[in-house]
Amino acid sequence: MASKVEAKAAAGATRAAGMKRPLLGAHMSIAGGVSEALIRARDTGCECVQIFTKSSRQWVSKPYAKEEVEAFKRVLGETGIKMVIAHDSYLINMGAPDEAMRKKSVAGFIDELERCELLGVPFLIAHPGAHVGAGEEAGIRTIAKSISEAHKACAGFKVEVALEITAGQGSNLGYRFEQMGQIFDATNENERLRLCFDTEHAFAAGYDLRTAEGYERTFAELDEQVGLDRLVAFHMNDSLKPFHSRVDRHQHIGKGYLGIDPFRRLVNDPRFAGIPMCLETEPGPEMADIAADLRQLHELLNSDD
Repeated sequence: MASKVEAKAAAGATRAAGMKRPLLGAHMSIAGGVSEALIRARDTGCECVQIFTKSSRQWVSKPYAKEEVEAFKRVLGETGIKMVIAHDSYLINMGAPDEAMRKKSVAGFIDELERCELLGVPFLIAHPGAHVGAGEEAGIRTIAKSISEAHKACAGFKVEVALEITAGQGSNLGYRFEQMGQIFDATNENERLRLCFDTEHAFAAGYDLRTAEGYERTFAELDEQVGLDRLVAFHMNDSLKPFHSRVDRHQHIGKGYLGIDPFRRLVNDPRFAGIPMCLETEPGPEMADIAADLRQLHELLNSDD
């Protein structure tokens, strides 16, 4: 079991001061510059926001100009957004059995951590990685090795890695809580690791959040295998595919196979007060669809089952 002592103190310190409920927000585009995502978030009604630090489809992007970092921090204060989290590039695979690809992924991941550190973003969310045929045990060792290398390269950084629960599509690892616990245990400086819970991924992986019993059972197992004190972010997505599909396909809140009840429980769960909960649903024309999802989450606050 991964050590929890430092994690409890750190996780508690990062939560929004005085919040009695979670922060609600969404993933926003950085088109036009990272500070533009903050303006989009404010205009859509977000309290928190998730961004990419660079194009998610490119390995290399030019470093931030000093002016861009300064603009981001200034606009953050102006918009009143309470927390920004980041997601790494989809190209990165820290579980790659091919050493050249693994090293390229680690270098790309370190670049993302450096960008987060410059911006003052506290958490970089990442899918653990895929074993690509090497097998689960080998994949877990490789992922832990890669994260350990990133930790060593980023000694003293404030930004922390938040590994995201996956749907288990293909050879992606981290779709069982036991796997995630094993990754934590095998990683050097694992007190720096955190966790992101994606509702659609958990549902697709076989964790049934639709009933009160299933909801409690899911988080009891997560606490046992990893620790709820490690949770620092949620992705709020309904599921386009049925339960235990192992397919990663998001749907708008209340319009998929998960339904509305899991989201009502999550936004009213006192254990998750102050934690950012970000939508990753399709924005729609002029952000109308994601704004509707955000309103739906707000309407669920303090509502009964």
